[in-house]
Amino acid sequence: MPENRPSKLIVAVVGATGAVGRTMVQVLVEKHFPYTELRLLASERSAGRSLDVAGTTHTVGLATPDAFEGVDIALFSAGGGTSKELAPEAAKRGTVVIDNSSAWRMDPDVPLVVSQVNPDDLATHEGIIANPNCSTMQLVPPLMALRDRVGIERVVVDTYQSVGGTGHKAIVELEDQIRAHAEGRPKVASVYPHPIAFNALPHIDVFLDNGYTKEEWKVVTESRKILHLPELRLSCTAVRVPVFVSHSEAVHVETRDAITPAQARALFAGVDGVVVQDDPANNVYPLATEAAGTDGVYVGRVRQDPSIPGNRGLAFWVVSDNLRKGAASNAVELAELLVARGWIRKASERQAVGATAGSAA
Repeated sequence: MPENRPSKLIVAVVGATGAVGRTMVQVLVEKHFPYTELRLLASERSAGRSLDVAGTTHTVGLATPDAFEGVDIALFSAGGGTSKELAPEAAKRGTVVIDNSSAWRMDPDVPLVVSQVNPDDLATHEGIIANPNCSTMQLVPPLMALRDRVGIERVVVDTYQSVGGTGHKAIVELEDQIRAHAEGRPKVASVYPHPIAFNALPHIDVFLDNGYTKEEWKVVTESRKILHLPELRLSCTAVRVPVFVSHSEAVHVETRDAITPAQARALFAGVDGVVVQDDPANNVYPLATEAAGTDGVYVGRVRQDPSIPGNRGLAFWVVSDNLRKGAASNAVELAELLVARGWIRKASERQAVGATAGSAA
């Protein structure tokens, strides 16, 4: 057992009644995470509800600063406003927050981590750790493999994102619009500015002054931070499509050195959690429907990009479940790393303990 691991491990899930929060709880159970107590927390609207966790009934508590007393790790999935308000309060009480909102991702003092890409960044945390955007999450593992072997000069990615990324209301709206189409009724849109059924909307989140949407700019800035490539040339177009779960991405990469598709497949397959599905002759390539409910990052359609000379261009297709690996599973994997490496304490506290031990010796 790591020296800094507490004898009792108390875990909280904030936003426990939402889609991602429920998935976080599910993944904690599936992975047999070694908590001794689980606290489910939510807003006033959901507090007091009962949830079954592995056969045990839990009453959802109200997410307040005092609710984090004694909590070692808190997984947040309750929106940026809640995270801005409560994450610092939890950190003051000795809790390590792993936050799924965009509130802390680009804070230079907060590590932004994908478990199999930059786990060592966790060591620098001062009580808050950020979980990346779901589209970024599935993009960076294969990019890491290329960065480490042949270098990356430029990336262009187009995302095809499921309505599940918006939430339950969007799923219901897609179902209603499909039903309306079949029955010959008008399709009514309220979640999105246009009907999503049988459509593709190049509009996710708000538009920025530079013409990109906020979602697209998240992919750009977050990828740079996670990959430790602050000057990486990267462009993104994010599209909402009528798929219930799992995001898909078309990725084009210009590498520094030459690489063949076969070499790239081998590199991708060597990354923990990445699954290569690439046999187009037999109709084998990643599909959103097959990725749903799993934690893998699936890569296929790997091919040379002939528009880039010198065999320095690749094109490939990436698919992942946006609720699991894109959010909940990565958060739990980060919690597992904190426990395994004894990094639940803040970095400054660990350094202080080390300095004290060194002077005593």
